[in-house]
Amino acid sequence: ITPDGRRLICVRERHEADGVYNELVTLPTDGATPPTIMAEGYDFYAAPRISPDGTQLAWLAWRHPQLPWDGTELWVADLGVGATLHNPRRVAGSTSESIMQPQWRSDGTLYFISDRTNWWNLYCERAGQIEAVAPISAELGGAQWVFGLCHYVFLADGTIACIYTQQGFDHLGLIAPGSQAVQPVPCAYTTLGSLATDGTTLWVIGGGPTSHQTLFALQPPTGAMTPLQTSFTTALDERFIAHPEPFAFPTEHNLTAHAIFYPPTNALFAAPASERPPLIVICHGGPTGATSAQLNMKVQFWTSRGFGVVDVNYGGSTGYGRDYRQRLQGSWGIVDVMDCINAARFLIAQGRADEKRVAIRGGSAGGYTTLRALTWQTFFATGASYYGLAELETFVHDTHKFESRYLDYLIGPYPEQQARYAERSPVNFADQLSVPVILLQGLEDKIVPPSQAEIMIASLDKKGLPYAYLAFE
Repeated sequence: ITPDGRRLICVRERHEADGVYNELVTLPTDGATPPTIMAEGYDFYAAPRISPDGTQLAWLAWRHPQLPWDGTELWVADLGVGATLHNPRRVAGSTSESIMQPQWRSDGTLYFISDRTNWWNLYCERAGQIEAVAPISAELGGAQWVFGLCHYVFLADGTIACIYTQQGFDHLGLIAPGSQAVQPVPCAYTTLGSLATDGTTLWVIGGGPTSHQTLFALQPPTGAMTPLQTSFTTALDERFIAHPEPFAFPTEHNLTAHAIFYPPTNALFAAPASERPPLIVICHGGPTGATSAQLNMKVQFWTSRGFGVVDVNYGGSTGYGRDYRQRLQGSWGIVDVMDCINAARFLIAQGRADEKRVAIRGGSAGGYTTLRALTWQTFFATGASYYGLAELETFVHDTHKFESRYLDYLIGPYPEQQARYAERSPVNFADQLSVPVILLQGLEDKIVPPSQAEIMIASLDKKGLPYAYLAFE
């Protein structure tokens, strides 16, 4: 909303016969006239932010085949009468720099998060120069799958409060005026998001190893914390809750990958000394995303029944820098699969899992990794695919605009790399499945349509392989 309250500036998406268009538009708050376009020509826009004095507008824009974690541009223009834009200029960003969350400070300084030095860190523009605010080997940002992400806020005394991620855990930090250091704030929660402030109090949504997502208030700098509302409560005895154990493990090409392990945990039972627990390997969706280290009943169900669970932040995941994210470029279906296998091998070598009883499961992109692992490798004893991709070419034509060029990055340009798409599609290798598999699919899924599961089912039927298929209306 403009400072005078008369106009709204927002991102619009409209679907026309010749395509889908995204634009920055403005409309009067009284609804008297239709929206008018302020900026167009890029495939996507995000985060329009008006300067405190109402004279400038900042926004993000990017083009296909980029996604916002690949490369975005930060623009600023003078804001004229009727919310018209004048003298636009690109402040930062390119096809190889991801910018997110531009914000104006009360003094008119523009701040933003950039991964220009590998890590999503905080920067500002002063006198036409870009300055690093508090360099740290940690992520102050995340994958911009949705609008309105907030990883830092300004406090009235000039302090910046932020969320940063290290080794799979989220932390709260404070950057004091004039300081270039992030000072950690003690916090019991390991997954954090949605920062908000009135200038003195911080409100954050967080979850921990024994707690579900909770809205809490925090008083910096003391760190005094007051829980306000929890999303869900359980009467589960903490003696039955498996705590997350982040670890790094060796993987292909002498690299290191990351995962979070949840050991079997049940106060009423102890396994025989010679017994090694079965292991469930979870591959998260996205694939540009990450698993979180907060209480998850889908994990605790298994750990309380004698299973170990390892949630893998395979190469391509967020939270470990741009270089780590880019491991998946052109290598989806290879890097993720081998990282899942190597995470399990690491635990097996430690005596924490039974090598003959390892299962893999995942949803969406994680479902693809599951199906790819079961049709390309023979490591797993079984698998569960939740709305997983089975045939990559179909996805190119069936999915929505935001992800429609995603596979250019993950697999390669289409149709130039059509042979690679066929080579990486699990459905083409269903005859190599040698273990039972279960597929679960929502019939109204717009991201991964039911056709993906149905293609896989047809192949399984043809081969007479054991499977179960659950379709949900």
